[in-house]
Amino acid sequence: MLDSFHLQVLERSMDTAMLRQRTIANNIANVDTPQFKSKHVVFEELLQQELAGTSGQPKLEAYRTNERHIPFTGTGTLPMPQIVSNADNMMQHNGNDVDLEFEMNELAKNQIWYNGLTQLTAGYFQKLRSVIEGGGR
Repeated sequence: MLDSFHLQVLERSMDTAMLRQRTIANNIANVDTPQFKSKHVVFEELLQQELAGTSGQPKLEAYRTNERHIPFTGTGTLPMPQIVSNADNMMQHNGNDVDLEFEMNELAKNQIWYNGLTQLTAGYFQKLRSVIEGGGR
C-alpha cells in the first residue's frame, strides 16, 4: 500500500511543486539582473501526455480492485518535471524578461497547490492508519 500509484503521483507532484517554488524564487531574485531569462517548470502537461499515450491509448497501468474493471493497457513511468525557458515573455530594456506580478501570482498558485497536495497526502495516510487500526474501533 505504501508503493501505490496514487502515492507516487502525490510524491512526484510535491517534488514538482518544490522545484517550481525554487524556480519562481530564482526568477524573482533575478528581476533586475541584465539579460536574465526567466524559467518555469513543466510537469502537468508531461503527466497528461503519459496518461493519454501518443497513440491515444493509456501508457500507465491502473490498479484494478475487481477483475470486472476495465484494465488500462501498457505500462509507463511517471515523467520527471523539467525546467524550461519562458519563450513568450516580453523583454525589458536590459534584456531581462521577468514579470514580477506574474511570478508573484505563480508563487501564490503554487503555494495553494502544494498545500492541497499535503492535505491529500495526509488524508491518504489517515485512511491507511484507519485500516491498520481496524476502522476506528
